[in-house]
Amino acid sequence: MAPAPKTPLLVLLAAFLSATVKGQSTSQDVPSSFVSLNNGNSSPATHPASSPAHCNPNYPRLTPSCAQGSNDTWCLEDKEYPASEIQAALNHHFAKVVSLYADVADLDTALSVERPETLEEETYLCPSETAYIRPLRVLSDCGWKIIVNNIKVNYQDFTQTTRVEECTTSGEACPLVPHCYKAKCLQKSAYHRFLVYNHYDKYFPFEIRNFKLPSSCACFINEFQL
Repeated sequence: MAPAPKTPLLVLLAAFLSATVKGQSTSQDVPSSFVSLNNGNSSPATHPASSPAHCNPNYPRLTPSCAQGSNDTWCLEDKEYPASEIQAALNHHFAKVVSLYADVADLDTALSVERPETLEEETYLCPSETAYIRPLRVLSDCGWKIIVNNIKVNYQDFTQTTRVEECTTSGEACPLVPHCYKAKCLQKSAYHRFLVYNHYDKYFPFEIRNFKLPSSCACFINEFQL
């Protein structure tokens, strides 16, 4: 009886590779990171918005006397500002506070924005009032907060400057835009980070908070009408 013919080695190798490929997923050429992020869809995955800052219910939300009778959400002058108290706390927690202050100092408007020599150099479609301020108190989502400003400790000045711009004709028609457009002036806002003094916290009375302040006056243009 004649012996059975031997199967060539190349044929066996081809059969093995064919079986291996059939057992794999058809998405093997797609990077796993793409499949994980998009869940099989062509659109990128969305990320949930960050949660708002926690407001401690034990801290009273009182309006300071410097804000009485004013529509502004900040105080530039404050007869009740605890400067001596802040200075003592800064001196006691100096090393730790310096690290926090360094995080916001680089955001100082005078350093990070090309500041005009006079405010008259700035021109906008809508009339507005611009100022560079060093607030002592600012209103946040959790009530009024004390801002560390104009305090000197160990030969270091703790100051925080920011730029604010308020519309003087918010909601009214843009004066430099033709009437055939439905255009109106809108107040725009931006969030600013400040080093805050919290005298209710006896352990470490400093923190960084975000505050919403007016940043620009925009001209919103709607549909065109003949």
